[in-house]
Amino acid sequence: MASIIARLPSPPFMVVNGKQSVYGTQKLAIPAIINERKDRIGVIAKATGESSESSIVKSVQNVWDNSEDRLALIGLGFAGVVGFWTSINLVTAIDKVPIVPSVFELVGILFSSWFTYRYLLFKPDREELSQAISKSISNILGQ
Repeated sequence: MASIIARLPSPPFMVVNGKQSVYGTQKLAIPAIINERKDRIGVIAKATGESSESSIVKSVQNVWDNSEDRLALIGLGFAGVVGFWTSINLVTAIDKVPIVPSVFELVGILFSSWFTYRYLLFKPDREELSQAISKSISNILGQ
């Protein structure tokens, strides 16, 4: 659920129940949260459908429920956490070497430029990238 509160200037006239009135002379049906501040308006947007968080949780629950070797899953999760921690420390150590971050930044800029030119500038190349991503996803999921 998303919530937006916008600060708006007070309008001189307002239409309530089909009658034009001076702002503030009649009670308006405004939610209780915003009743205190008459110069604000609240907008609440509700998403329909299933959120990605709940689908991720459901897929993890399905893997956990359908697994015969839960100890291996716990070990895999622990190895993932240790690998993540190790990679963060490795990046921090490399970042402390004086010239290496500049070289990595240059390589990143060059690769990003090449990727943009190769896959994003022209429509046939974007379609090729989309097909490659779809193929990779289907290979990972075993479809």
